[in-house]
Amino acid sequence: MHGTPFPSTLTPDQVRAFYDAHRTVRLYQTQPDGSPIRMTGDELGAVLHAAQRAPTDATAQLYSFIHLTTPELRAQVAELTGNPHIKTASEAFVACSDTRRVGKILEAAGHEPGHWPAIAVHFGIGDIVMSGQNLLTAAEMLGYQGCWIGGVVNNMDALITLLGLPEGVLPFAAITVGRPAENAPLRPRLPRELVVHTDAYRDGTPEELRRGTEIMNPIADRPGKPGDWARLLKMYFGQGGGMEAREPGLVAALRRQGLWTDGE
Repeated sequence: MHGTPFPSTLTPDQVRAFYDAHRTVRLYQTQPDGSPIRMTGDELGAVLHAAQRAPTDATAQLYSFIHLTTPELRAQVAELTGNPHIKTASEAFVACSDTRRVGKILEAAGHEPGHWPAIAVHFGIGDIVMSGQNLLTAAEMLGYQGCWIGGVVNNMDALITLLGLPEGVLPFAAITVGRPAENAPLRPRLPRELVVHTDAYRDGTPEELRRGTEIMNPIADRPGKPGDWARLLKMYFGQGGGMEAREPGLVAALRRQGLWTDGE
């Protein structure tokens, strides 16, 4: 029944095992012709139920999902994001921060919406991340695996136009789920002392950071080439890297969607 507490509990080891079973999966089982094997209606309803049960700021539910259902639309989003598995996943979504709807609700009730673009970015992204991760975790409970896709920033303006996203709605990521058709490895994570701080933030020492990098190196393994995590990070976050290249498009999208505060 809705509202009834879940009756069973897991042990700490079972919780660790559940999350150790998590994989980022991009290759999915498909029909013989390569088309997606869709979720059943009940499965889809369950994962969307989970998404809507996520925590939310000030009760506002500052998120929306664009459920990609037609092969043509999936193909277009796959091309714009550079992620072809959007075409073959059981289900695919574009997860959006949505601070538009709360304003419309206020207007419908006869109230004047406020102007808070920086708050919109902060809490809207928080809401969609919590909701999207609920969706993905519920899918994993049903035997699916999935992938968060940051490539929505590759062609943000075109994606906004394609999906008809009005002011106040910003694509944050795409999410795909499907039955895995690959045996993805367990990815390492940084030592806990570098990410969990006691009472106050603490920079890791150079030695701790180098040791953490060594632990993460396998995530950057390539055929015939040992992993170099720092080099991978440099490609994304270093000077001249991918994130610098993406920055102007995201700033332009924030301005287009009324979420940029520079000069205000």
